Amino acid sequence: MKAFLAGGLAAASLGAGLAFADTSEAEWTPTTFELENGMDVVVLPDNRAPVVTHMVWYKVGAVDEDEGKSGIAHLFEHVMFKETDDIGPDEFTTIVQRNGGQLNAFTSWDYTAYYERVAKGQLERMMELEAERMTDLIINDDPEGPFISERDVVKEERRQRIDNNPGVILQEQVMTALYQDHPYNITVIGKMEEVGALTPQDGLDFYNKWYTPSEAILIVAGDVTPEEVRTLAERTYGQIESTSDEIPQRGWQDVQPLAETQLITHSDPKVRQPEWERWYLSTSFTQDRDFAYALNVALDVLGGGRTSRLYQALVEDQKIANNASAGAWLSLHDTAPAVLSASPSDGVSLDALEEAYMAVVNDVLANGFTDEEVERSRNSLAASAIYQRDSQAGMANLYGRTLAVGGTVEDVMNYPDDIRRVTADDAIAALRRVLGEDKNYIEAHLLPEEEEQTAEESQTDE
Repeated sequence: MKAFLAGGLAAASLGAGLAFADTSEAEWTPTTFELENGMDVVVLPDNRAPVVTHMVWYKVGAVDEDEGKSGIAHLFEHVMFKETDDIGPDEFTTIVQRNGGQLNAFTSWDYTAYYERVAKGQLERMMELEAERMTDLIINDDPEGPFISERDVVKEERRQRIDNNPGVILQEQVMTALYQDHPYNITVIGKMEEVGALTPQDGLDFYNKWYTPSEAILIVAGDVTPEEVRTLAERTYGQIESTSDEIPQRGWQDVQPLAETQLITHSDPKVRQPEWERWYLSTSFTQDRDFAYALNVALDVLGGGRTSRLYQALVEDQKIANNASAGAWLSLHDTAPAVLSASPSDGVSLDALEEAYMAVVNDVLANGFTDEEVERSRNSLAASAIYQRDSQAGMANLYGRTLAVGGTVEDVMNYPDDIRRVTADDAIAALRRVLGEDKNYIEAHLLPEEEEQTAEESQTDE
């Protein structure tokens, strides 16, 4: 199963567009309804092939973990694949694959999602399987049982994916400093000591609280009609009673501004390419949609690809960087980080790289964008959104992600039109709002170990 690396950061692409649909084409308009037990359903017809993507999104993620229980949302994703009253150990995966299907799952701060992609004739079977593990998951204190064995698996995953990865270690340190007392400050995979202390009772409490129809969203994309999906959903999920009439309180909260600018440095012998970064607090599509759209365009012009200001100046013209980019994780629910980053060419120091990078940024902040480059960026974002509607799984993922953090179907459908309305004035105002001189930030340096030692010796000599 795929947990978001270091809390969803690698899986959420920087500056990603919010939508894959075009409002001008009615055939891409989804049908939505709610089952009597509170489960929301979204149907996305796509009749080009007899295939369906079936997703269940639970409105729970790492932000909702109790204090001292970090990692339980991700651990629970693992446990969901193990065993139920009617499905033997690891048989869930075998059943799907034996029927020619694909499956996986992922956890973020804001949600947990499970999906299967199968032939149309297998859709009801997928619903039966998901309904089974929504109600009859086995969680016990058997050392070889599903909960304790997967707890050990997650601990090993943490060792391999985080503790053995210098870049992710630095990222974890930055997020802790950037988000202070906010739940985003802990990696989704959790702290090693807290994961190791999770008990089967913790798992049962979590399961009973969050894994219930009223906290779930069903997305079905593919060769189906709304009527077919409704009939199957009522026959399977509709038979499940919600575990509580009380809606659980989500862990979302205001993000406090940074009190000061900080420098965090991490060095390791495994580092082959130094990295320079600055992390600012920005906004999100959920927090302030207009601001986020404008910032999306601004960061795309500044550092969104090979035609961006930063890439052209630092990589193509000055040749002092191997790459240079800027973006923000705007699909988070709470205030998202905006990240400026670059890696130096051979022989270029991070100080020289930073000076050149910020010269480009400061020039933009002082003089703004041209109408032409903003128009090019917003049209590119809108076009990419429309082209990507050809991905059935991508559409299902998009709608699920948007609805799970409190967005609407209309937010998805209107994105191309909304992004095209961003002006050059809107874009530069958003960028100044995030990167202004009065804004504190976290600067992060990733270095080979010998460079760190050299820097320390230089400071000693001074």
